[in-house]
Amino acid sequence: MSEVKVNEEAQEKTAAELEAEEAAMAAEQRSAGEDVQEEQPGGSEAETEEGGENQVVDAEAELARVNEEIAELRDRMLRGAAENENFKKRIERERQASLKYAGETIFREILPVVDNLERAVGQGITEGVDAEKNLKALLEGVELTLKSLVGILEKFEVKPIESVGQPFDPQHQEALTMEATDKVPANHVVTEFEKGYYYKDRLLRAAKVIVSSGESK
Repeated sequence: MSEVKVNEEAQEKTAAELEAEEAAMAAEQRSAGEDVQEEQPGGSEAETEEGGENQVVDAEAELARVNEEIAELRDRMLRGAAENENFKKRIERERQASLKYAGETIFREILPVVDNLERAVGQGITEGVDAEKNLKALLEGVELTLKSLVGILEKFEVKPIESVGQPFDPQHQEALTMEATDKVPANHVVTEFEKGYYYKDRLLRAAKVIVSSGESK
């Protein structure tokens, strides 16, 4: 065998060995890659399961907190509704009581007037005393009582209507009749049969008057 042929066989052998080594290395690399890929999916699944459990726990805690807030708000709403209903009932009771006893203050003020009238009547019929003196005492008592009563009316803003000598006003006065007179101009009030009154800014009672028809002929 010649030297050239030996060298060619040696080169062919070397090339074959290199190809075999490269194929073996490639196989090892592929195997290592598959092992890595097999491990990675397993780790990701475990992490996903753990994260899912944490999310479920957080959701349950949040739901419990929201339910607690809802229960607290519902309790507040029920208490507020009950308090509002009790307030309305109390206001209605007070309103009914104020209407029922609206005149209590006025009557309490009038009672002393009744007392004064009783005293005046008692003094006016004293036995063993001259009738003129009895009458004078009675008149004085009545005058004092009238003064007291007028004061009470003024206290409650009840004021008389001044009619005598004033022009006749059909909105505040009622004409009973007409009378000829030289002292009062025509269509003016001559005398009052019944005094009229205002209560604050409202007409409480119209005055009943006699109106002048002018000079007599």
